[in-house]
Amino acid sequence: MGEPVPPSAVEGMVKDTQSMQLTPEQQASASSAEPPKEPTKTALKKAAKAKELAEKKAAREKELAAQKDREDQQRQAALEEAKKIILTEDASLPKAVKITAGEKDPKVVKLRKAGINEEAFTSDQKGTRVEVNGFVDRLRAQKGVIFLTLRDGYGELQCVIAGDLTKTYDAMTLTRETMLTVYGEMWEVPTGQHAPDGRELHVDFYKIKGKAPGEDRAIGTRLAPDADPQTLYNNRHLALRGHTLSSVMKVRAAVLEAFRQTYKEIRPRKLTEVDPPALVQTSVEGGSTLFELNYFGEKAYLTQSSQLYLETVLSSLGDVFCIQKSFRAEKSQTRRHLSEYTHIEAELAFITFDDLLDHLELVMTRVIDITLSDPQIAAYVKNLNPDFQPPTRPFKRMRYSDAIAWLNENNITNEEGKPHEFGDDIAEAAERKMTDIINRPIFLTHFPVAIKAFYMEKDAKDGRTTESVDCLMPGVGEIVGGSMRIKDHEELMAAFAREKLDPAPYYWYTEQREYGTCPHGGYGLGLERFLAWLCGRYTVRETILYPRWTGRCKP
Repeated sequence: MGEPVPPSAVEGMVKDTQSMQLTPEQQASASSAEPPKEPTKTALKKAAKAKELAEKKAAREKELAAQKDREDQQRQAALEEAKKIILTEDASLPKAVKITAGEKDPKVVKLRKAGINEEAFTSDQKGTRVEVNGFVDRLRAQKGVIFLTLRDGYGELQCVIAGDLTKTYDAMTLTRETMLTVYGEMWEVPTGQHAPDGRELHVDFYKIKGKAPGEDRAIGTRLAPDADPQTLYNNRHLALRGHTLSSVMKVRAAVLEAFRQTYKEIRPRKLTEVDPPALVQTSVEGGSTLFELNYFGEKAYLTQSSQLYLETVLSSLGDVFCIQKSFRAEKSQTRRHLSEYTHIEAELAFITFDDLLDHLELVMTRVIDITLSDPQIAAYVKNLNPDFQPPTRPFKRMRYSDAIAWLNENNITNEEGKPHEFGDDIAEAAERKMTDIINRPIFLTHFPVAIKAFYMEKDAKDGRTTESVDCLMPGVGEIVGGSMRIKDHEELMAAFAREKLDPAPYYWYTEQREYGTCPHGGYGLGLERFLAWLCGRYTVRETILYPRWTGRCKP
């Protein structure tokens, strides 16, 4: 066996091996490198100061954590004590009158005057003792007093909880959206203070009926002001509790009621409401936007429009209308398209095209007048859309050919960046830009046959065009589409052939022209677009309870 290799020799061998792995330039640089410098006194002082600050910060954080633990323990102890407090209603108080938060009738609710000297106070000056159910909309706690605003869908009511009532477990853990029943005396709000409708409820007893979560599941966390739109749509069930969406929904209900009232009061021929089917086996606006389904082994679709069915009852019911859901399967992501929307449709017999336009003007202006005649609804609209002005009659009437000329004169190009030509289907952006510049309702009429539906009557003076109309509103664009319908059987069959549609499935429609026929026309109005115009909403998605569009079918 050979002699063992000394450690110094091993180290030398390692260094030689390392030097062999270096390039000549690296070896020269290594041999000429200066030894590391000692840190300066200034650097040492800075390092010491930084270490001192870090230690102080760590100590402070530790102190704060300990303080938080102590506060948490104290709060937990206080909550445990609060659980022992049981509220009971004072049986000597007057029986409470059950009201809604919006009840303001002085015959039902009397307010106690604020600021009356207790010595001069008499029992007949007391406010009504009431019972109100609602959800906590706003909440503000101070030492010894809690101010909360209850919301019940009929109004808002400020409630004041004070004294021992604030010491219960329920009061100490109260959260927004908690549902409770409150009892107490109704007061005027003192001068210089503010509350909804200038009144407040001084609570003497309350019951928690449905507690809402707090902390990371609190509604303010789920629906943060900076939440992205998809989060808001995913939590639409909670967003609908907010003031904006709930106001739009109340305006929506009022508008629907106004349409029905308008159709009922129109003279000399009021309209009868009917309920056409939503499951159909024919298209109205072309096959590309149909939602297809298997109907017990047969091919069927969700309806695009109820128009054809409305036409079938003109001879027996007179003028008719319906308010139904319609469905379009177009994969559109624009702010004015939905896959499911509310369609207000009407069909009128024995009319001319001018009659149809006059009818549309009357209906839309009357609906607005009725809607805004309700002070509460008018207040919602004012808050949602401060600049809204009801339209005046007559609306501007512009033929399609004149619109093409107007767009070119104003350098508004088509989607390809070229000047518009007769036969172009005017794109949404150009149409809306024109409407916004003109800034008044427009009846855009007489569209070319080639870009409109098969059932539309041709203009007798210009066979290239139809007796058709789109009503355009500033800020939204088209909200109504209508036309006179082909009344002649042979002409209707020719239209089917032109569009390469098999008329056989439409026998129930085409036979209306064989068993007597008459001049007639109608229209469809998109309720969500109408509301977007009235309420000043950027997108129709904000005017329907649970919007549906490409990629969105929840909640």
